[in-house]
Amino acid sequence: MADSRDKLLDKYEAKLYKNRKDHILSLEEEGGTPKIAANTRAVPGVMTARGCCYAGCKGVVVGPLKDVCVITHGPIGCGFYSWGTRRNKARPDEDGKNFVSYCFSTDMQESDIVFGGEKKLEKAIDEAVALFHPKCVMICSTCPIGLIGDDVQAVAKRAEKKHGIKAIGFSCEGYKGVSQSAGHHIANNGLMKDVIGTGDRAPKTKFSVNILGEFNIGGDGWEQERILKRCGIEVVSVLTGDGSYEDLKSAHLASLNIVMCHRSINYIAEMIEEKYGTDWLKVNFIGVQSTCESLREIGKYFGDPDLIARIEEVIADETAAIEDDMEYFRSKLAGRTAAIFSGGSRSHHYQSLLRDLGMETVIAGYEFAHRDDYEGREVIPFIKEDADNKNIETITVTKDPERYHKRQPSSDIETETYGGMMKTMNKGSIIVDDYNHFETDELARRVKPDVFFSGIKDKHSIQKAGVVSKQMHSYDYAGPYAGFKGAVNFGYDLVKSLYTNAWSLVKPPWKNEPMLVGELGTGGESNA
Repeated sequence: MADSRDKLLDKYEAKLYKNRKDHILSLEEEGGTPKIAANTRAVPGVMTARGCCYAGCKGVVVGPLKDVCVITHGPIGCGFYSWGTRRNKARPDEDGKNFVSYCFSTDMQESDIVFGGEKKLEKAIDEAVALFHPKCVMICSTCPIGLIGDDVQAVAKRAEKKHGIKAIGFSCEGYKGVSQSAGHHIANNGLMKDVIGTGDRAPKTKFSVNILGEFNIGGDGWEQERILKRCGIEVVSVLTGDGSYEDLKSAHLASLNIVMCHRSINYIAEMIEEKYGTDWLKVNFIGVQSTCESLREIGKYFGDPDLIARIEEVIADETAAIEDDMEYFRSKLAGRTAAIFSGGSRSHHYQSLLRDLGMETVIAGYEFAHRDDYEGREVIPFIKEDADNKNIETITVTKDPERYHKRQPSSDIETETYGGMMKTMNKGSIIVDDYNHFETDELARRVKPDVFFSGIKDKHSIQKAGVVSKQMHSYDYAGPYAGFKGAVNFGYDLVKSLYTNAWSLVKPPWKNEPMLVGELGTGGESNA
């Protein structure tokens, strides 16, 4: 594997080599954690798979909220880019409101860029409120808005007074930060300042949690909620898949936060802990073994014997129901290898599910991770902030004198920690941060994984090279893949893909015969 890394890097000219060598590592020892370069600006001209700050704020974090009209303030192309690109499923609440399937945009034109777009934004809010009567309006800025100086926060305040509803402006222009990670941070700050802590709906049961960083792709969040409710654990809110403004207002009243996607939501987990005293646990509901471990960790945290016994009953029942299916999938998939590039901490999560199926991950990485996502949170004090990240607002929260309540865990369970991806990977595995199209093609050709999990930008080029490609940002219209039933769905889809890989049987015509024919001439008569 180290040889594959070196040969890949040798293809780069000196300047690119210097930049990329610290973003691409080969693990020299089992569970090693070498220092990796991450969260730095991609080299201009390199076909990175990253998204922008706006994509992280609107497309990932606030977009899945079902009772909020999320208005893109910018050209229609930006709004359309973030609409319908992820399968954030949502069910209407009792009032029947669900705006996830809509795309709201101010459709900025050239004249708006020249003369300003605040009035147009105010009209868009008026129209949205008149048509849909939302409980909240959120405004997400794209690149031109920051360049011309429209003040979306001021517009939001005027809208609040005019319509008597909550309105929040997010200055998440695409060029901020180095990737969509900046947008996650901005969205977290806005939700913490203006939503979380403004409600007073107390949990109905003794054991309650928020699921943070679960976006309900293909119904993942619903499967997690089903399992938790079977165990007797109430889900107060989900940030933000199938989530709602109304639920988020009372998120601070839950007994515990459980974090799925570390990178997109760790800021809120930390701020709620700081302000209200609510602990957070890093969990993983992707994979059978990891789901069992996560449920047991939650049980240990609460320390109630009846809850712990109930969790064990649910685990026994759920695993027995899928045992035959999982055994069949292992018989078909054991020994296969995988490459995986997915967001948040899911490149780490899916390795657990692949191990359940007898598969090994040989290449992994993220588009927008920070060093702690790879190496573990213990490196956070040693990460130096660069200029690209200093234009992201960092808010400070203080202990709420009336509502702060620090619950004492019943055991020595570790809270507020995450060990990162590298520690669970095998020796020789290749880790790639901010992967690009060239590296994707080269690694697929040299390492030859049986399946390549990544995003939509590179799915089809991988597929047409004859390698099975699964799109993990939206699950290729499948799922859910979380929990026990999700593991069966995943195994079924993977076996189906690997054993009917039509693209590996197809050869493009230019591989058999030249598409262009020419002659090499001298340009004139011979002097002979």
